[in-house]
Amino acid sequence: MNEPLVYLSGKLIPESQAGLKVYDAGIVLGATTTEMTRTFGKELFRIEDHVDRLFRSLKYMDLDIGLSRQDVIELSVEITTKNAALIAEDAELGLIHFVTPGEFSAYAGSAAGQQSMKPTVCMHTFPMPFQLWAEYFRTGIHVITPSTRHVPPQCVDPKMKNRSRMHWYLADRETHLSDPKAITLLLDLEGNITETSGANFLIVRDGKVLSPTLRNILPGVSRQQVIEICIEEGIEFLEQDLQIHDVANADEAFLSTTPYCMAPCTRINGIQIGNGTPGPIYHRLIGAWSKKVGLDVVKQVLGEL
Repeated sequence: MNEPLVYLSGKLIPESQAGLKVYDAGIVLGATTTEMTRTFGKELFRIEDHVDRLFRSLKYMDLDIGLSRQDVIELSVEITTKNAALIAEDAELGLIHFVTPGEFSAYAGSAAGQQSMKPTVCMHTFPMPFQLWAEYFRTGIHVITPSTRHVPPQCVDPKMKNRSRMHWYLADRETHLSDPKAITLLLDLEGNITETSGANFLIVRDGKVLSPTLRNILPGVSRQQVIEICIEEGIEFLEQDLQIHDVANADEAFLSTTPYCMAPCTRINGIQIGNGTPGPIYHRLIGAWSKKVGLDVVKQVLGEL
């Protein structure tokens, strides 16, 4: 029986054989950098941008994985092509990259002192579960800002995409006490809007798209796609500090993210944003995005293609 392939530490192996050792630093310390890329028509979208960001994260972690950017891109394409042959014709794949510092020789972890370790490198795919996000496009997203705050850049630079995410887990638990379907939107220590656990947050005011500054958010690849579309559409894109007051009084708000590209936000902390429906700027942007990838993104998520 055919099963998806996984690249794990130098080998292409069946998915059922892939696993990490309990001594791996990704488990012991949560020390993991990661990326996610998706396909359109089973072709990876902006894979070069995702791999470039992965290598910037590796530089920040001072890790050498023994592979070049081109090596990683070629492996990514190979795995995706082979695994895409196993899914339905109209389905898409998500591709995950993750890297840890490797396996400790003893479970004492960092307490054991300096150890020689070989980074763990993994690439794997999964079918995109569009049904999980369909409701976002029907009713809009409700974002909630819990008491848990974003990790400040003085601790971990947000330009590195990582899986050290206990604060997100705790924040989500608090958010879901108010609304089990809501998405957590974290504030920084000064009360500025930052991001969600998997998406950049943007608002529209007076025909302009506004983003939190890059000081405290991940420079998302999908956010960059929005910037490029804004330039093409003649829509001004600005970065500035934003607070809950700004979001509550915005004309529109939306998330940008790899899995579903863009989805409208219609409430924050129970307060309606704009008229409570996707606005004209959102429709222009997602329409332009759909043209670029050759399919209707919203219809794909809704299962209407």
